[in-house]
Amino acid sequence: MKLVLASASPRRADLLRAAGFSFEILPMQIDERFKPREKPAAAVKRLAITKASAAAALRRADVVIGADTTVVVRGQALAKPADPEDARRMLRLLSGRWHEVLTGVCVCSGSRRAAKVETTRVRVARLTQAEMDWYVNSGEPDDKAGAYAVQGLASRFIQGIEGSYSNVVGLPISSLYHLLKELGCDILAF
Repeated sequence: MKLVLASASPRRADLLRAAGFSFEILPMQIDERFKPREKPAAAVKRLAITKASAAAALRRADVVIGADTTVVVRGQALAKPADPEDARRMLRLLSGRWHEVLTGVCVCSGSRRAAKVETTRVRVARLTQAEMDWYVNSGEPDDKAGAYAVQGLASRFIQGIEGSYSNVVGLPISSLYHLLKELGCDILAF
């Protein structure tokens, strides 16, 4: 039995490695768009379950992890920016405010499945136009939910975090650990 990460995210893989997990990567290509009127928490949970279930169908003897992350500010979900101007729009929304990062995480083991949504609050400093332009031009926001990476260059703009830091990066390690235990997985074997 192996641990399988159903994600191409290098950040999720880095978090798993840092926590001492041995795993394989099996990214799943699914439609990550939210359904009309779907709440962000329901969407990230559904997407995490969809990713994990798709990979589990291919790796029935293994334990599979799926995850999906979004940023929510003033009730608006911010996915990955479509282009540099969209990244600037997102950064303007986040500037000087608290927002939430929601990650749905799902573990599939055989016919069993467990999933949850982790929420972390993050405060971004008030950003000048020059700071936003510098950050967007760095290219870092391109494939990040909410157009920022808390563990990268954007760390200089983060004034506070309430909750799981690893959740903001893209995989709540403590929640994952508890889901593995809930399913009776031999967590020390991974």
